[in-house]
Amino acid sequence: MTSYKETTIYDIARALNISASTVSRGLNNHPHVRQDTKKKIINAANEMEYQRNKFATNLRQKRTNTIGVVVPRLNSYFQSRVIAGIEKVANQSGYHLIISQSLESLKNEIASISTMFNTRIDGLIVSIACNTRNLKHFNILFKKKIPVVFFDRFIEHPDCSSVVIDNYKAGYEATAHLIEQGCRRIVYVGGNLYSNVYADRLRGYKKALEDNGIDYFNNIIFTDELNEQTGIEAVEKILNLKTLPDGIFTANDVTAAMIICKLKDAGISIPEEIAVVGFNDDLVSRVINPALTTIHYPGLEMGEIAASTLINRLNNSQSANLRTIVIQHDIIIRQSSLKKIAQSQH
Repeated sequence: MTSYKETTIYDIARALNISASTVSRGLNNHPHVRQDTKKKIINAANEMEYQRNKFATNLRQKRTNTIGVVVPRLNSYFQSRVIAGIEKVANQSGYHLIISQSLESLKNEIASISTMFNTRIDGLIVSIACNTRNLKHFNILFKKKIPVVFFDRFIEHPDCSSVVIDNYKAGYEATAHLIEQGCRRIVYVGGNLYSNVYADRLRGYKKALEDNGIDYFNNIIFTDELNEQTGIEAVEKILNLKTLPDGIFTANDVTAAMIICKLKDAGISIPEEIAVVGFNDDLVSRVINPALTTIHYPGLEMGEIAASTLINRLNNSQSANLRTIVIQHDIIIRQSSLKKIAQSQH
């Protein structure tokens, strides 16, 4: 078996009968190397399949121009939009991305951060796993002054910035909309309450009920990992209640869409009997029938701001001192929640 030998600048120097330092300068477009010599060097490098060792170059410059990104799941529409925003800004600024997913596992998150640290990332953008309780595993980054920017899910830290929406306000608005439609017994389906986003959405839900004089019942609060299976199980629990709810606020569109499908399978009309509101403005919210009322979570903008914030910190910009950046969300009203209109047409 023939082993592959990587071409070096010394191989190119021998082939052209010039010094290795001249080859190095020529490859780096140094002004003291003649144009015809540069051309010969570049042509020889291409013919000999020379690969520049950017890693070694970056180590000398104490920068790798690499940003790490850790997200809970890559198959999330919201997370994919965030990554698109990060990539857009990073590429414009000459940075590359290393992307990893924790799959909602603290163990995986710890492994990802360790790997990225050893890869010598310049900075990290992260949305923490739902079972992350503290930032001990980030200490290897903090000690080396590697900047960290959280988005969506975060734990407060004096050396970190966060890019978020007001989840409390969004939860309040979603619930208030259902109340405006005449709903008085509203189920809440949310994620792990150790996560700031789901805890805040639940607080908003409770406050909207309180402000409208509506009683709060623990037996219609369901929290779990938000996915299609959660939607199926939520409907099973709802159908077993003594009194059916007239509204459902779900902190995730995929789960909300499955809830709508299963309720319809059970012969329940949406929104005439039960109005439904989701969260995130995923693609599924537009294709489910009826179309899903939801909270628009500006993922692309969140990614762009997170990347800009990190790069500003890397460049020691004055604007890098911002701790928490709150961006605007919107409620998008579609047919799934318009109980009053639907009832008036029957």
